Amino acid sequence: MGDGTPAESTGLEGRFGEPGGETALIPAATTVLLRDGTDGVEVLMVRRNSKLEFAGGMWVFPGGRIDPEDYPDGRVDTDDPEVVLAAARRAAVREAAEETGLAVDETTLVWFSHWTPPPITPKRFATWFFVAPAPTELAGLRIDGGEIHDHGWLVPRQCLSRRNAGEIEMAPPTWITLEQLAGHASVDEALGALGSRPPEHFATRFGPVEGGIVAMYHGDAGYDDEDPRRPGRRHRLWMVADGWRYERDAD
Repeated sequence: MGDGTPAESTGLEGRFGEPGGETALIPAATTVLLRDGTDGVEVLMVRRNSKLEFAGGMWVFPGGRIDPEDYPDGRVDTDDPEVVLAAARRAAVREAAEETGLAVDETTLVWFSHWTPPPITPKRFATWFFVAPAPTELAGLRIDGGEIHDHGWLVPRQCLSRRNAGEIEMAPPTWITLEQLAGHASVDEALGALGSRPPEHFATRFGPVEGGIVAMYHGDAGYDDEDPRRPGRRHRLWMVADGWRYERDAD
């Protein structure tokens, strides 16, 4: 899935680990598929089986872990960023096909973000996020009824409203990605906006606040010491009882 995957071992765990005894990172990739709708851009999302241990019941983007077979020429142990990126692209396409039945053209993938969970997270996926136009042929779209229990073409802003209304669940990377897509009038516009800047890296750190928690990212004044009360610049997702909201000061 887009923000994590089943628990089978691939032999790649720990390749992207950090010092200090933190939970090892598992490489993964996700594909954000877009199509033009009457209310603007629509994104394909899938809902994970609520009985799954990881992210059960959440609405996510199609995706999953990077397998050894995804690495060009079997170069699993390489630190070459181009080779790792190529493996992530292959995994994104493969997982989209496995979870939705859609054949995504790898050449259309635009890498626009990379996500790392906090060190304390029990299962940590270092995830490459790609965006791409949906295939022209959608007749093969299907879900397996096992790991994935539902799907839909959703308008980003409406999806965010549904989460805050308690109708659906999602993870912080999903919310912020939908925020980035909201307001675009067409797929071409969204792809142009995300593809015109370097990929952004999000390494999440949490801090408690009244009524919930805050997920902080690079540039936030409280990021380094995980103190959301520290005054200054903001780059954070408020996950509080009265609703989630993304706050980011202009660079």
